[in-house]
Amino acid sequence: MTEKVILLVEDNPDDERLTVRALKKNNVLNEIVIARDGEEALDYLFGRGLYENRNLDIMPSLILLDIKLPKIDGLEVLKQIRNNELTKRLSVVMLTSSKEEHDLKESYNLNVNSYIRKPVDFTEFVDVIKQLGFYWLILNEIPDR
Repeated sequence: MTEKVILLVEDNPDDERLTVRALKKNNVLNEIVIARDGEEALDYLFGRGLYENRNLDIMPSLILLDIKLPKIDGLEVLKQIRNNELTKRLSVVMLTSSKEEHDLKESYNLNVNSYIRKPVDFTEFVDVIKQLGFYWLILNEIPDR
């Protein structure tokens, strides 16, 4: 069985470090691929640009996607993921600080699997990441493509 890869799409370096730290603190030792904008995330998923030689048979088991991203925002990334046969069944969790009702509704309109607001408190954030890792990487079952 191939190791379950996590794609973290996050443009804020502090939130990136915090998320990676929280994953490690909770013994989530999966490979973490980091994309710092929406374009880079799509390049990774579809094997373009810097990732043109990437093995597309190995897809992330979990995508942690921020909404407010440079170049291409998280909602557009989600739309492109859902509209492509290669990626439409991937598990996508919006992990965002956005409190906008529009972002929440639009995420679900685009078939996000889950929408989680980032807690400000580090201890709470670590607990959220622990639950995320346990559910999406251990309990949740995904079909073969």
